[in-house]
Amino acid sequence: MEFDKAQGIRLDLGCGANKQKGFVGMDVRRLDGVDIQHDIESFPWPIPKNSCWQIIASHLFEHISPQNSVRLMDECWRVMRVDGTLAIAVPYPGSRGFWQDPTHCNGWSEVTFQYFDPRYPLYAIYQPKPWRIEDGFPVWQENGNLEVILRKVESAEALLKEEEMKGAPADLGVCVAEDVKMKEALS
Repeated sequence: MEFDKAQGIRLDLGCGANKQKGFVGMDVRRLDGVDIQHDIESFPWPIPKNSCWQIIASHLFEHISPQNSVRLMDECWRVMRVDGTLAIAVPYPGSRGFWQDPTHCNGWSEVTFQYFDPRYPLYAIYQPKPWRIEDGFPVWQENGNLEVILRKVESAEALLKEEEMKGAPADLGVCVAEDVKMKEALS
């Protein structure tokens, strides 16, 4: 695959026929706009490491076999440059949007993303390649969708050291869990 190495790739994963302008589209189906026809669950992808500076995945992750979730995130990390962003939109698990499609098999909630951010206790379970959940995310939309932006970090150790220097809370998992409980109680 040829690309401007200085500029890098903006990748639209699972783009279907709706590839975003200025992006390279990858999908398993041969459709207009698909630049790379490839099964996203077949690793590694035909994309060089550290070549992407932005990846978007709109309504893709809920179609991924759950046993491939960590491998998918690790592959996004492999092709992403340090400090690059991964934007994900999924239907909230259990919502009408989640259950309407018979191919939805993988629910991602606001807590799921904590498995990929070393600042949260859930990260220790699988210890995947490290991401940082951007401030203010995940965001739940009234239409039943959940959106999150993650930033690739070079290492878990570097992120934790940076957070320590900023004086961030030692256990963000408790903060988020309490916030979710409070929102549910108010509903």
